[in-house]
Amino acid sequence: MKKIRNILFMAVVALLSSCSALDLSPEDYYGSGNFWNQKAQVEGYMIGLHSNLRNSYSMFFILGEARGGTSRYGTSSLGTSLSYSDPIKNNMLTADNTGISGWNGLYGNIMQVNHFINEVENGCGFLSESDRGYYLGQAYGLRALYYFMLYRTYGGVPLITDVKVLSGEKPSAESLYTERSTPEAILKFIKSDLEKSESNFGSNTKLDKPSWSKYATLALKAEVYMWSAKVTTGDHQATGTSDLTVAKSALESIIGKFSLLDDFSEIFSVKNNAEVIFTLHFQDTEATNWAGPFIYYGNIFEGQRYGRDGELYHDVLDLRGTVGQFLHEYKKALWDSYDAADTRRDATFLDHYGDADRNQFGLAMKKGIGSINSNNQRVFDTDIIIYRYSDILLMMAEVENALTGHCASYINQVRQRAYGSEWDAAKYGYTDGTYAENELAILHERDKEFVWEGKRWFDVVRMHDANGKSLAFSADANYPNNETPDLKEPLIKESESYKLLWPVDVNTLNNDDKLEQTPGY
Repeated sequence: MKKIRNILFMAVVALLSSCSALDLSPEDYYGSGNFWNQKAQVEGYMIGLHSNLRNSYSMFFILGEARGGTSRYGTSSLGTSLSYSDPIKNNMLTADNTGISGWNGLYGNIMQVNHFINEVENGCGFLSESDRGYYLGQAYGLRALYYFMLYRTYGGVPLITDVKVLSGEKPSAESLYTERSTPEAILKFIKSDLEKSESNFGSNTKLDKPSWSKYATLALKAEVYMWSAKVTTGDHQATGTSDLTVAKSALESIIGKFSLLDDFSEIFSVKNNAEVIFTLHFQDTEATNWAGPFIYYGNIFEGQRYGRDGELYHDVLDLRGTVGQFLHEYKKALWDSYDAADTRRDATFLDHYGDADRNQFGLAMKKGIGSINSNNQRVFDTDIIIYRYSDILLMMAEVENALTGHCASYINQVRQRAYGSEWDAAKYGYTDGTYAENELAILHERDKEFVWEGKRWFDVVRMHDANGKSLAFSADANYPNNETPDLKEPLIKESESYKLLWPVDVNTLNNDDKLEQTPGY
């Protein structure tokens, strides 16, 4: 992926300037027939598609985690205002306060994938069938990922599969208007793209972890079919056992092909390790992640905050002045949920205090802290991991809980690594309980495992209580804010169940006459 620095496609796939609310296309038609003439160009365009995904990496936190109840909102322990507090982290979405706009910018990426699929499927005769299948396997997988993000966020969305503006004629804005397809139609499309991805990959299990692979398709397939099985959205009724069986088959194709690292902290410090299935690659001088605002700002931390031993902290994480703001903080209740022997707690967080008596609790999140470069500067070059093996094990635990009620063995594989040399099955191991007990145990295991990895909101929406209702409605599944530690309430009231989906912003609605607001808003 170092080739990203020399992206071949950039001369052709310039930033798409919007002709409509969907950010569909550039105004000027470029001569695509002059481009798709050799394998290096196809490879360059595919590298560009991965670069687009990397540039959109914040979607995993914003859409997949921020609403999940683990993030503090309002004011931080350091006195700073926390980003996305209202309306995202506090789940106070309204039609006039949507938190995000323009479909979170995903249609520009989708249009570029559409163009790639159209060219490689209908041309590029110089490609071998093996190469063609590999590239199309990647492209269909990436498109399925984008649409699945949109589906879980909005339900029904505009279904765009072509590249309208590359026909050689300049289109009118009206010709680009697109109504929202039904949730069921979008989900069927996602499943179809996954089938095409898997079929095109065939037996090709080539694994370059910063590149989409057949294993990434299988992991996404498991997620999609679990969601389809458990979550009713609009005209899509949860399918139950049939789709859970498909998800299980996808997971079985991955289990045993990867392994858990012995040391949890090395997942993020050792790139492309044995646990990683698909990751977004970051590198000094190329691109860096946004971990800084989750850690601390030295001017209001160093020499002012204390460790749990009562000693005054200075630049304890060796940030070297690289962080200029503190915008995101996790809740104390989440930190309290870890056992002291659980190595994930101190590998994920640095706890700090306003005085030597451990008052005024605060947290710095360390997962994305990066490394020191050749210029002796801190750089946030930790990769953003999309799929890793512990996710597969805990997805299998969830599937087995629904199918057989037996999930403990998968939970305990993850826990055993977490406790390391302190592991004692009798003390820390999980024993199968009721469906609802198992579901909560899996959720809380995922909470501890996947901080900052874009899972929590989607997890809590998908998973169920004893009555088959989303855990978004369960006070037991939520973490109270630091200021109100005794207040037990759900993320969303059942009477406001429409908030499981997001509203569409006013500008997007006004720019497309065919669009309608998300039901309930």
